[in-house]
Amino acid sequence: MIPTLEQAQQLLCEYNHGAFHVLHGETVSGIMAYFARQYDPQHEEYWAVVGMLHDIDFELYPESHCAKCVEILQEHDIDASIIRSVVSHGYGRLPWVTVKPELQMEKILYAVDELSGLISACAKVRPSKSVRDMDVSSLKKKFKKKDFAAGCSREDIAAGAEMLGVPLETLMQDTLDAMKSLAGTLPV
Repeated sequence: MIPTLEQAQQLLCEYNHGAFHVLHGETVSGIMAYFARQYDPQHEEYWAVVGMLHDIDFELYPESHCAKCVEILQEHDIDASIIRSVVSHGYGRLPWVTVKPELQMEKILYAVDELSGLISACAKVRPSKSVRDMDVSSLKKKFKKKDFAAGCSREDIAAGAEMLGVPLETLMQDTLDAMKSLAGTLPV
């Protein structure tokens, strides 16, 4: 089954009760929809569903992230293509993930997952508490401070840009633009 975005959100909320994890899923979903409009507009909802479900197992099973999601999604009869894409975002990050991002959508998910966390952390320390007035130069400054949002892997963000074949600054700008487009609907 390929769930609707609403069904994917309900499934995410079934396994994630903390506001942080739900918001992260919704944010990445919105970012993926934004990129889909540029690269694959006829599959925008599909990209958003993958973004919504990418961390479905993280809150309850952080020690087996990207492994437990296979079981969860299979239990809900989720299409194998979605499972594959969800798992691929852990490639190179988690030793048990051997599914390499190959599709453009998978590479974008890999690239924006950690970066969206860094952008969200940057927004929280701004006077406005929003991405709306953030620019890439301020994001780059925070990117260079390894102790700021230390849980957001700079190596993974850089690897994502390389995987996409774009400069890091371009990935940052595009992802920031995507998050700004969500500012009216999500607290980002």
